[in-house]
Amino acid sequence: MHGAVVIIPARYGSTRFPGKPLSLLKGKPLIQHVCEGVKDAELIDTIYVATDDMRVYEVVSSLGYNVVLTSDDHHSGTDRVAEVARGLKYEIVVNVQGDEPFVRPEMVDDVVHMLLDDERASMATLAKRIVNMEELSSPDVVKVVFDAQGYAMYFSRSPIPHHRDLLRTAGQQDGRTTVASELCMFKHIGIYGYRRDSLLRLACLSPPEIERIEGLEQLRALFYGMRIKVKETVHDTIGIDTPDDLRRAEEWLSLSS
Repeated sequence: MHGAVVIIPARYGSTRFPGKPLSLLKGKPLIQHVCEGVKDAELIDTIYVATDDMRVYEVVSSLGYNVVLTSDDHHSGTDRVAEVARGLKYEIVVNVQGDEPFVRPEMVDDVVHMLLDDERASMATLAKRIVNMEELSSPDVVKVVFDAQGYAMYFSRSPIPHHRDLLRTAGQQDGRTTVASELCMFKHIGIYGYRRDSLLRLACLSPPEIERIEGLEQLRALFYGMRIKVKETVHDTIGIDTPDDLRRAEEWLSLSS
C-alpha cells in the first residue's frame, strides 16, 4: 500500500436537504465544487466520489471524476468512505464531506502531512479559531478541544471549553463585550485523514452512546482510543446542510469575487 486518496461521500437523500449533491452553487453542482477544491492537492494520487444514487453517479462521471455506487443503507459518511477504501490500496484515505464546497487543496495536504509526520495518530483533522459569538452558540458548529501535542480531547456541539468567568455575565466582562476571538475556542472543519486500517476498524465498531447523543461520528474514534491529530487552519468553510446554507454560500461567493 502507498500514497493517499480522497474519497468524497455524497448521499442524495439528505433528510434536511434532499438532492443536495446536485444542488447548484453559482451554476455548478455542489459536488463539482468539492471535487475542484481538492483536485490540486499535491499529496493525493486520485479522487473518488462515493454515492448511493445513480443521478449523482452520472453527473460525477460526466465531469471526469472517479465515482463508485455504494450501498444505500450506510449510517454515516465514514461507513460509505470505508466501503470504497476496502477496494483500494492506499495507505492514507482523506474523507472530504460532499457538502464542503470551499475546501482547499492545502487543507487536504495538511491532514496527509499530519499522518505522515506522526505515526501515533490514527486520524487527522483541522480546526479554526472561532471569531464570532454566533458560531460559538450554534449547535451546527462543532467545537473541538485538543491537548498540548495537538491530539483531540473532545468534540461537541456545545461551547467547549466552558469559560466560567468570561461567559458568566452573558458576554459582558468589566463593562465591555467579550468577543469570541478572546476565548481561544476552535471549531472543527469537516475533513478527515485516516490510516486505512484505522478507517476500516472504525467502520466495524459499534457507535457508542456518546456518539448518538452528540450526533458526531468522530466521537466513536475517541471512545475506542484512537488518537486524532488536530491542526489549526486559517481557511474557513461553510458546510451546506440546508437550503439556507446554500444561500449563505452564494452570498459568500458574491462577496469574495
